Amino acid sequence: MKIVLLDHYAGSPEMGMEFRPYYMAREWIKMGHEVRIVAGDFSHLRLKNVGIERDFTETEIDGITYTWIKTGEYEGNGLLRALTMFRYTRKLWLNAGRLAKKWQPDVVIASSTYPLETYAARRLARKAGAKLIHEVHDMWPSTLYEIGGMSKHNPFVVLMQIAENSAYRHSDCVVSLPQFAKEYMTEHGLEPEKFHHIPNGVDLAEWDDTEPLAKEHMEFLSDLRHAGKFIVGYFGGHALSNALDVLLDSAKLEDDPDVVFVLVGKGAEKERLVQRKNDEKIDNLFFLPEVSKRQIPALTSMFDCIYIGALASPLYRFGVCMNKMFDSMMSGRPVVCSITGRGIPISIYDCGIVIDSEDKDGIIESIRKIRGMDDAGRAAMGQNGKNAVLEHYTYPVLAAEFARLF
Repeated sequence: MKIVLLDHYAGSPEMGMEFRPYYMAREWIKMGHEVRIVAGDFSHLRLKNVGIERDFTETEIDGITYTWIKTGEYEGNGLLRALTMFRYTRKLWLNAGRLAKKWQPDVVIASSTYPLETYAARRLARKAGAKLIHEVHDMWPSTLYEIGGMSKHNPFVVLMQIAENSAYRHSDCVVSLPQFAKEYMTEHGLEPEKFHHIPNGVDLAEWDDTEPLAKEHMEFLSDLRHAGKFIVGYFGGHALSNALDVLLDSAKLEDDPDVVFVLVGKGAEKERLVQRKNDEKIDNLFFLPEVSKRQIPALTSMFDCIYIGALASPLYRFGVCMNKMFDSMMSGRPVVCSITGRGIPISIYDCGIVIDSEDKDGIIESIRKIRGMDDAGRAAMGQNGKNAVLEHYTYPVLAAEFARLF
């Protein structure tokens, strides 16, 4: 089949997030399908953006045809970002007839964070006689008013709500990363039998063909291990939503000098967090630069347990589906997960300890419990997570489940 996947922010391992469209497309190609990803030329999620001179420029990445649309650059979540959404959707909508004739898709997947592109996807699918699948990554517009503080009556929120309802009513099926969103979606127009939950997962190639750590990381972590330290590791974004202030608070509570905390990554909050560490003399906590996706296996092998956290959010009632959660499970290390939510895999597969969001006392208690286990006990707990990933959360498994909807 010919598959067209619309995702404004789609990336690749070389460019950076978001990765799911790339991983899914690569597996579908292995099945014999043709896949085209249509993305904006700029995304705040990517480490590297493309430079194009005209709309609908095509490049190929690992057998996947990427079509790029000029949308403009932006910072933050203000008006400029909103304008890029409208540009992306408008250009696709206006060119839908021409593109349907040229691409002749059998399946059109609308997969951006925001639901606005459902209109362009529907027009493209209708003109091509294709099946229309709507994929939900984040619960927009709920995120805007439950987390972002916007009013439900804000014109932008109202517009997104109308688009979300339209997507649920008119798509042939809906794929949801959040596991427990079915009731909400049916209340907004989705027929229950059209709901399908397909989570994120792990790319096994990144665990088979790994990259070594940079000298800075390897020497620092090796020194800690040789000194007999128990390393609590965090990798990923340094944003407010990651609840890293809570981890700093927890580190201040830990009075065992042999327990250390290492945070690896970058983000808008990193400079402030580093300053806080220095000001408050949190001497058992350290920061290291980000690593590539293929370095994560080497990085996590140096940790004794892994921390994942998030600020308390009503959106987690729909479920928790973070990329880093599955990478952490694949590492074979026990996980301390400080998130209040439903259906958390760490708890389901007994590969760590789950406590409520922002519970710094619970974090310390969990770390001490894992440290108090013998080597065999920690290894068994970590292996539970790895086994779960290999059985349920690899992209060949997830892509095959998705392909059945075609």
